Amino acid sequence: MTASVAQAWTTLPALMYHSVSAVGGPLRDLAVPPERLAEQLAALSAAGYRLVGLTEALDELAAGSTEKMVAVTFDDGYRDFLTAGVPALQAAGAGATLYASVGHLGGHAGWLGQWSPDFGPMLTWSELEEVASTGIEIGNHSLIHHPLDVLSGAQLREEVVSSHDQLEQRLQRKVRSFAYPHGYNSDRVRRVVESSGHDNATEVGRRLHTPSERRFAVPRFQPTPDHTGADLVALVEGGGPRLVSQIKQLAQPGWRLVRRMARKAGRNLT
Repeated sequence: MTASVAQAWTTLPALMYHSVSAVGGPLRDLAVPPERLAEQLAALSAAGYRLVGLTEALDELAAGSTEKMVAVTFDDGYRDFLTAGVPALQAAGAGATLYASVGHLGGHAGWLGQWSPDFGPMLTWSELEEVASTGIEIGNHSLIHHPLDVLSGAQLREEVVSSHDQLEQRLQRKVRSFAYPHGYNSDRVRRVVESSGHDNATEVGRRLHTPSERRFAVPRFQPTPDHTGADLVALVEGGGPRLVSQIKQLAQPGWRLVRRMARKAGRNLT
């Protein structure tokens, strides 16, 4: 990146949605009802932001754009994205990136355990093709939604490469973006993601993305059903609580060790 391009933008807010529905219980923050989503998108547009998918945002910023943009992303690939998310995005004139969990297409979100039925079915392959036909970018969310940073080398490549290749073959389009399941990544994971054909990737992070940061660990904010449109505008403009994101970054190596030990004992901690 040249110095002139690096000065063309300072921050990129990115959003991480999951289900477009109303869900109760401990995982309620992973679901934003259609009417709340519409309110949030409308508020961001009214505040002067153009709403696009992540790869489009990164490409335009790298080319020198100074336009105010928010990258809108959805993880997992629930059927409600097609039935409720796409109409809300179209009504707002918004683009987005949908990250599909390839091994769960046509099934349910098994990693959510007892709460999986609350989120309804996942998209089928034909429904994912329908989503892609609307202009939504389809990204890769791995094969079986494992935390990738605790897998063996062979398992890691299977999760990343197989899912990427299946998406490209079935959709007949380039798959450039990757979302780390549960947000977990490491130098080793990022290298595999990059070498398998992706040119950007996103985590959780809960802060703004800046030009000096890695294109393979773009942080995102998570809107919840409790965020009004005004709340979300304030969040992306204020950048979120920086101390919280710094503490989470510092805790990652120790927490990874705990999760690796748990996996050896037959448990997946997320």
